[in-house]
Amino acid sequence: MSYAVEEPDPGDPAFLSPTSDADIGGQRLAEALRARGIEVQRVTRSIDARIAARAGDTTLFVPAPDAVHPAYRPFLRLMPQSTRLVLVDPSRRTLDDAGIELTTGARRWAAEAVPPDDGGPCTVDEARAAGVAAALRQRYIGDGDRCYGDGVVRQRTFFAEVVVVGANDPFRNDRIGEHGNEALATALLGTKSRVVWLDLHEVEPPPDTADGPGSATEGPSQAGQSPEGSSGPGRPGSGSGSSGDGQSGSGSSGEENSTADRPNPLWNAFPPSFWALLVQLALAALVFALWRARRLGPPVSEPLPVTVRAAETVLGRGRLYRRAKARGPTAGILRAAARERIAQSLGPDADLVDAVAARTGRDRDEIDALLYGASPETDDELRRLHADLDALVDSLRSAW
Repeated sequence: MSYAVEEPDPGDPAFLSPTSDADIGGQRLAEALRARGIEVQRVTRSIDARIAARAGDTTLFVPAPDAVHPAYRPFLRLMPQSTRLVLVDPSRRTLDDAGIELTTGARRWAAEAVPPDDGGPCTVDEARAAGVAAALRQRYIGDGDRCYGDGVVRQRTFFAEVVVVGANDPFRNDRIGEHGNEALATALLGTKSRVVWLDLHEVEPPPDTADGPGSATEGPSQAGQSPEGSSGPGRPGSGSGSSGDGQSGSGSSGEENSTADRPNPLWNAFPPSFWALLVQLALAALVFALWRARRLGPPVSEPLPVTVRAAETVLGRGRLYRRAKARGPTAGILRAAARERIAQSLGPDADLVDAVAARTGRDRDEIDALLYGASPETDDELRRLHADLDALVDSLRSAW
């Protein structure tokens, strides 16, 4: 969970930038490539990256492919065969827009360090030489050479060679020194003599705007050419809906598409299984609430499920008094019951002590102590009090 929260934001200007020495930057990787004699060329626009990589014998490194405008994504793959394209954690939509025949699979909370043969044999030489690396976070499904449990996939097509890496850890300053991360990153980017590093962090404006990436470098006809030489809708330089001032009528819709294409960071911070579990818990809570609210009318009386005998109630209550050692309250109950029985025999208005003494011939003080005396201190005293009260009531009945 903590690793998922610590995942860097690709929109941060320092994220995998070759000039940034921040923890999430890529300066250490750029220096490692230069130490191997590889030229690192930093560009900040997709159109400049396209032109620089079109010469061939180049690795086009795109750390934030989701920031590339949808109109430029098809050109990522349409490079010469001598060009290698390396994408870091691209979304499914970016892969679809680029025409890369891969789709996203399960996603982990954070990148995991695994051997290259995890999940099956690895046929990518660079990965096998690097060994264990933290390259498994996003899995990719599709044809190609697979390593690190589908965290790294390579596809060889008629156009550029495409390598998709599902984690940014091997390229970051703070993680490049762990496991075989540096060996994997430098090997994937170091197969050519030059690396074109697209340092892009915000979704680009549409290419048909006046200040867009295509207006400063390529003319409308050149930027709008598809691989087959025809201009199509949604491609750079398409003349559909253009007005006389060079602004395309679809510019606003392009901006809306670029905003809608930005991935939701909260959605990507948790795996799909987490959201499925959250929905199930919400449904369970709803069902429980409906079950608890099944009675909508006033309360109704219901018969008791069982009938408890009076003797069992008395016995149970007596055991509770005994466990609590409540001798005083118990003696009070016994005396009150005895006085009530005597009053039923002599009448409620009679002076119980004098009347009982007159009827039984016993000493008045003895009867007063028996009916209104102090509480017993021990269980034996309580038992004697009970017996004396019963004897008094019995003697009164005999005298009557």
